[in-house]
This record gives sequence, structure tokens and C-alpha cells, in this order.
Amino acid sequence: MITLTTEVLVIGGGTTGAGVAWDAAQRGFDVILVDRGDLAEGTSGRFHGLLHSGGRYVVKDPRAARECGAENRILRRVAADCIEDTGGLFVTTPWDDPAYADRFVEACHSAGVDCEEIPVAQALREQPRLHPEISRAFRVLDAAIDVWKTVAALAEGARRHGARILTHHEVRAVQRRDDTVTGALVHDLRTGEDVSIEARVTVNAAGAWAGQIASLAGIEGVRVLPGRGIMIAMNHRLVQTVINRCQMPSDGDILVPIRTVSVIGTTDEHTEDPDDHSVPPAEVDSMLDEGEKLVPGFRQARALRVWTGVRPLFQDGKAAAVATRDVTRAHALLDHRQRDGVGGLITITGGKLTTFRLMAQETVDLVCWMLSRMRPCATGSTPLPGSESGEHYRLGGRLARKEAALAGRRVVCECELVSREQLEAALAESPEASLDDLRRRLRLGMGPCQGGFCIYRAAGIMHERASASAPDTDRALTEFLAERWRGVWPVLYGDQLRQMRFDEWVFHGVLDVDHLPVGGDQR
Repeated sequence: MITLTTEVLVIGGGTTGAGVAWDAAQRGFDVILVDRGDLAEGTSGRFHGLLHSGGRYVVKDPRAARECGAENRILRRVAADCIEDTGGLFVTTPWDDPAYADRFVEACHSAGVDCEEIPVAQALREQPRLHPEISRAFRVLDAAIDVWKTVAALAEGARRHGARILTHHEVRAVQRRDDTVTGALVHDLRTGEDVSIEARVTVNAAGAWAGQIASLAGIEGVRVLPGRGIMIAMNHRLVQTVINRCQMPSDGDILVPIRTVSVIGTTDEHTEDPDDHSVPPAEVDSMLDEGEKLVPGFRQARALRVWTGVRPLFQDGKAAAVATRDVTRAHALLDHRQRDGVGGLITITGGKLTTFRLMAQETVDLVCWMLSRMRPCATGSTPLPGSESGEHYRLGGRLARKEAALAGRRVVCECELVSREQLEAALAESPEASLDDLRRRLRLGMGPCQGGFCIYRAAGIMHERASASAPDTDRALTEFLAERWRGVWPVLYGDQLRQMRFDEWVFHGVLDVDHLPVGGDQR
């Protein structure tokens, strides 16, 4: 068994965990981060891409609204390259209570959330696909954020300060000495090795799984209510700014332009299992119907794929259960020495992706106190790697950069403009990466064909450059196709049905993927 020692062990590789690792490493602590999967493979990588202005919560959850509004402004500076400044609108549709708009404006002013009413005619000129019968429109500072790019930048920033990032390492036990947590036993899912990590402070940033991690430490009552929601990506941008219905938060009331697609979200149903990724057909139909209320003709647009995310909604274990839609979106920081008499362990959960930096700051402040080494936080002013220029991501910027040297580059994924050089560089950096890992890092296979034209090319390059055996490469290919299929089949109609039928001919008729050998060590 391998034994590692560190000052701070972070469990969870989403935005919160990676944010904690970045902050703690910046403050000079020795840090190890572990995650059972790839970075941002859990809740963080399964949302609609919205950088909240705070407007969505001003009436129902003012604390969360204030936090989102403040952090929105900070992230625009320190994570600029990960953010497209789309702006946002809250609009009153014929299905919304007209009286809510005045409550919304008053709540925005009270919470310090920027909000400006604009003429309906102006809103329709700027966004001609909007429902023509909207009666009011309010401009807010919503934006779109690329979560995989953000988490990758956080991890890189942490590494530059000495942090060790261990993906595909599953926590099997939280180690205790009497009434103090001393680290964790993790299992390397790639090599099969067990690794004992000794830490002075362990941070449980496992999101929707935080209650499970706390249970491993013998602590009950960390009640995280997993709220499962579905989102649907349409294959082009129906709008160029974030569109919200001006009403209390509900299902299917927001449309986010992210990269080249539009994402509508989201439902909110309680589930007992944070790994529940079921997609009820009724929810898909409901979401498409709700889309019509924002953009007439929404149902006739091409639905690219559907996915689920599970929100980590914290509720004190002693409180009565409520519906997940009614649980606060503000975060909770638990010092288990004070709460449960168990030292050396902190849980940070709840909150929004927009508030991850604030959550990390408060968590590392507590780490400093526990280790009696008070050090100031600098994440509010230090740009992430790649964001030093302060320039926001611009749609079309990537194409413009590639066109300058396109003649000399071989493109593997036409939809997302992933070159062979990029793929080879990613494999050189992480030879053990799966095709799904490469999807998150490069956006490989995330376009309209969902890998139909590029993934077999990528598999061939993986076999050649990463020294993966033929059976292992075949397994990576079939696992990627299975994952993509799970997200596509619930929205198979129209053009996407024709696309997937064509892909089926390619993969079954030409490559015969059902009969590929996926075991053994022969090349």
C-alpha cells in the first residue's frame, strides 16, 4: 500500500473541491485532491452553464441572490477566459403572473442585484426568437460559464502551487484516531492500488455525496437532499442572451446560450441516489413544452441530447423534510469538531457553481484557524491560468484562431474544431485518460453528430499515441458510445433521429462495434 502525507486532503473534484485546492495551495498549504472520477464529472459538469446574476433567487432566497451577485462580478475578473458575457433577460410571458415583476425589481434592489427594465420592443429586436407576447423585460448580469475549462484552470492553478490532483481515486474509508479524522484510504480505480493519505485536515467537498463521506467518518445527520434535474441542449443558439421567465423558480424556465448550443433547464425532483441519472420521458416532454413559452417553435428545433444533474441541497438533519425546490441554494460550512465532536474534518456543501470561490474561501479560512496558520485569501484578485488577459471568451474566437493555421492542422472533430495536435498533447499529458475524459477536456464529440464522425478517429490516435492495447481502445470506444447514447435516445426525433441512424450504420455496419474484442492484452 502506498502512503502519502499532506496538510489538507480535499475530497471532491468539482468546482468547490477544485476551488478549495486552488485557494489552499495558494495560501502555501500542502494539498492533495482526490475524486472517484475525472474532474467535474459529477454535479459541476452536469448543469446548464449559467453564471448567475442572482436574479433567479432574489424573491425566494435573498442570501443566495446576494452571494451570486457578488461572486458573479469577481469571477468575471479572475476566470474571464471561462466566461462568455452573454448578459441576461427576465421576461414576463403570457403564462406568468404580471404582479411578480414588481416584486422582482424591488427584491433586486434590496439584494444589490443589477437590474434594468428595457422596452419590450427593444428586447424583441435584440432577441427576435422570443415569444412576441412578452409584456415586460429586465436586463441582468447573467453570463455563460464553461465549467470544464473552469475546473481545469483551478486544478492547474493548484498544481502550480504544489498541489497533487488524484483523479479516479475512490474514497473507501475515512480514517480516524479516537475523535479525530486523520485522512482517508482511497482506491486507485485505474491501477487497483490502495493509497493511504494522512492529512491534518480533511475537507469533504463531495457535493451530493457529502453525506456518504461523512457517514464513512462515523458522522450522521449531514443531510444532503439530492435534487435531480434534467437539461436539454438544442443544437444551435436560439437566443444570444440568457432568457429567464420572470416568476418564482420552476421547471423549464431558463434558456442558456452556451458555446454553440442553447440549454433549457431544469426540473427539480428529489432522489435518494445522487448517482440517479434517469430521464423520465414525461419530463422531456414537459421541458419541450416549456421551451415553447420562451421561444415559439422550440419543439421543432433539433434537440441534441439530454442529461441530468443532482444538486447538493443541504438541510440540517434535525429539520423537517421539505421539497427540494424549497431548500435554500446558499451553502453550508460544517466544522465537525464543533458540530459532532469529531476533529480534523470540514464539510462544505450546498451553494451554487457561481459561489464556489466564496465557498472555498470560507472553507480555507477555517482550515487556517484549525492549523493555527492564518493566511490571507488571494483568489478574489488572482486570475486563473488562461485568464491573465482579463478577456472573456468570445463565440467565434476559437474558429478565428484556428483559421490562421488550419491548413497545417489535421482536424479530428469538425464540430468542435479539435485538432490531432490537441488530442495528442492531451494524451501525452494524461496517457490514462478515457475518451470520455478527453471529451471534457477538449469538447471532443460534443457537437451535433455526438461523436459519430470523430470518435473512431480519436480511438485510433489513442491506440497509436497512448500505447493502449487494441482491446482496451475498443473498450474505451464502446464505453464512450454507450455514454453518448444514454443522453441522446430520450430526444430521438426529427433531424437528431436521422443523425443517430446514420451513426448506427457507421458503427455497426462498418466498424461492427458489437463484436469488437474488449479484453486481454494483445495488441
